[in-house]
Amino acid sequence: MRKSGKLASMMLAGAMALSAAGCSGSGSGSAATTVAADSGSEASDGKTYTVGICQLVQHDALDAATKGFIDALKEELGDAVTFDEQNAQGDSNTCSTIINSFVSADVDLILANATPALQAAQAGTNEIPILGTSVTEYGVALGIDNFDGTVGGNISGTSDLAPLDEQAAMLQELFPDAKNVGLLYCSAEANSQYQVDTVKAALEDMGYTCEYYSFSDSNDLSTVVTKAAEASDVIYVPTDNTAAAATEIIDNVCRPAKVPVVVGEEGICAGCGVATLSISYYDLGVGTGKMAAKILKGEADISQMPIEYAPQFTKKYNKAICEDLGIQIPDGYEAIE
Repeated sequence: MRKSGKLASMMLAGAMALSAAGCSGSGSGSAATTVAADSGSEASDGKTYTVGICQLVQHDALDAATKGFIDALKEELGDAVTFDEQNAQGDSNTCSTIINSFVSADVDLILANATPALQAAQAGTNEIPILGTSVTEYGVALGIDNFDGTVGGNISGTSDLAPLDEQAAMLQELFPDAKNVGLLYCSAEANSQYQVDTVKAALEDMGYTCEYYSFSDSNDLSTVVTKAAEASDVIYVPTDNTAAAATEIIDNVCRPAKVPVVVGEEGICAGCGVATLSISYYDLGVGTGKMAAKILKGEADISQMPIEYAPQFTKKYNKAICEDLGIQIPDGYEAIE
């Protein structure tokens, strides 16, 4: 948090001018008060904030989380906050470059949207407050053994982790007669490995045979998903940013092969899945924005803020793909609009 000298000087000059003219609570003085009241910010004290946003890649889930974050922080701070929003286009090295630019600019807070962005932020600064969002498991992402829910230091945030055992149970509910499940994920994403490991254990307890199919990036995805479709009755895709940005590739292989795909989040489901147990990424971003407001206003110590989780999860399905594959969805699922 910093005081803007220029803004403070301008406001002081305005106050002096009003006093000299014998003005009461009208004109520019009341307008400034109205802005502060409407925005919920403490604009009259002259504080302004710059927030750097590093988003790994453009896709629906991450876009929604960023939008929710910005909307919530604007509601809390109004015009007192500005954003430097940058997208790494799926490149982890670019995340590092973006974070370094934020550190050089001495921003007041960094939003790291997705695991590689959070890892880059962790490496880039131990002083500027960092909030992660769309990060599945912080202990895995940040290399913390015996993670207890609070990162400590200058990092906190929100998690998009849906109950993985319930995702496995959903797959069983929809495909009880399937035998072979392919686990399709990006090997470069540590949290994707964590998810498929957890789901694999749950599915094997249910009697399924599971096989890993990992790809390093979108360049080898088509080859890997083709192998998975040939050997699997059902494919599971976790909350995976590389997969989310390449759902068309997955759909172009799996739908013609009549292999259903159960996925970890709604954005992937909209592109290539039949069903998901997912969260609202916009709401997740809103929660992160509220955390940021508390930090910037000095109402909370980030080192003591535990990771927050989505409050609810919803079963959803892709009507078009389900109809193409002849899959009957039971009651209790919402169609993705």
